[in-house]
Formats: sequence, structure tokens, C-alpha cells
Amino acid sequence: MMREDIVFGPIHSRRLGSSLGINLLPRNGKLCNFDCIYCECGWNRDGRGDRRIATADELEDALKAKLEECAAGGVHIDSITFSGDGEPTINPEFPRIIDITLSLRDSLCPGAKVSVLTNATMIGKEAVFQALRKVDNPILKLDAPDDEAVRKINHPAPGYSVEKTIEGMLRFKGDFVLQTMFLKSPDFDSSDPDMLSRWMDIVRKVSPREIMVYTIDRETPAKDLQKFTVEQMTALVKPLTDEGFVVQVRG
Repeated sequence: MMREDIVFGPIHSRRLGSSLGINLLPRNGKLCNFDCIYCECGWNRDGRGDRRIATADELEDALKAKLEECAAGGVHIDSITFSGDGEPTINPEFPRIIDITLSLRDSLCPGAKVSVLTNATMIGKEAVFQALRKVDNPILKLDAPDDEAVRKINHPAPGYSVEKTIEGMLRFKGDFVLQTMFLKSPDFDSSDPDMLSRWMDIVRKVSPREIMVYTIDRETPAKDLQKFTVEQMTALVKPLTDEGFVVQVRG
């Protein structure tokens, strides 16, 4: 599902409510350092027709206009959400864009949260880390507990490591949201007892303030995937909820 505008919506998000989306990536393409088997935007190879990314100035103009429009129309916004057609933090102006967004939010829509959905690959870059520390909801992805499993699900660009990602998450000192996709494929199963146990050990180590567990909701580029029910996922994460972790489960 490609987003043709820099600012789109608001749409209903199963995780964030009324969400005004921001796409910092190509309007008619996809740009990501992951190539997830479940990505609703399709495979990276199918989204190469457009490589132009939004500038900070373009984002400022588009977001200001949209927030003014929503305010004039009485449209409620729960979250201004960076998602889009790929990984938002790879936009080279991401830190400045966050500052612009926070300023516009404060002046035009002070009740809204600012959220960033990220695969956490760039949190080792100091400017990106500091930008993510400023937003209300830095939502960091970790779908599996080891590099081999991540390769099967996310197909990351060279250089990715779960260990580095954990090190980056620890710098947030618990002030972030962890997001994990639960699914089954021919060579991966989120409910595998060993996989699940090691993932939960990572959760305990990085200690996020909230965990978002979700499953497939739209058409996926890989066609042999199976989703979990809310009831199944709730049972799988019960050890964490019993320990006091806040877990949001979405089907």
C-alpha cells in the first residue's frame, strides 16, 4: 500500500488510534534497509520506480497545511505518525524533520502524540537517536531474537545485528515501545518455544515501557504466511504480562 503524499490521513490505526501519517520516502516507490516478508508495501525490488525523498521544507509545508485543515474541520488526531513506504529514519534530514514536526504539533495540534515506527537500524547514529528521544512514541522493531531468524523475516541490509540493536535499545533506558510481528512462515514460527523464550529474555533485558505485539493484517509479498489470533498471541505473551509488562496485542 504505497502512500502518494508526504502527509496522509488521518487513518484509523489499530495501534495508535486516529493517526496522521508522514511518509519521508518516495511518493511512488519504496526505500527501506529491510525487505520484510510481510511488508504491506511489497518487495523492495517492486518499488524502485521513484527514488526521490521528501525534504524537510516540503514536510514543513505539507504538515502545516494538513494540521491547519484538520483544526479548521474539527478532525481529531491522536498521533502524528512517521511510517510511510520504507524506513523513515534513513531520510538524511530526519533529525531536523522531527524538530519541525514537534514545533508544528505544539502550535497547531498540542493534544497529539508524535510517533515513529522504525526498524531500529539507525539508532546507532547519534543524531537519529537524539531525535527519537524527543518524540512521544519511539516504536522500535524487533521481530526475532537472533540474526539468522531476522534474515528469514526481515531480509536486512548487510551489517545488521540483533546484538547491536539491543545495545541501541538499552540507551533508551526503557523509554520506548517495542514492536514485534508474530507470524508463521515455512522456515520461521514466532510461537516456537525456544524462539519465544529468547525473545522474551530480550524484552526483559531492554525493558520497554510498552510492547506492541501484532500479526498480519493486509496482503503480504510472501504468500505462504500464517497469522495468529489475538487469543493465541495473548497466551504466548502471558509470562510477560504476568511479570507486569504492558503488552498491547492487535490482530
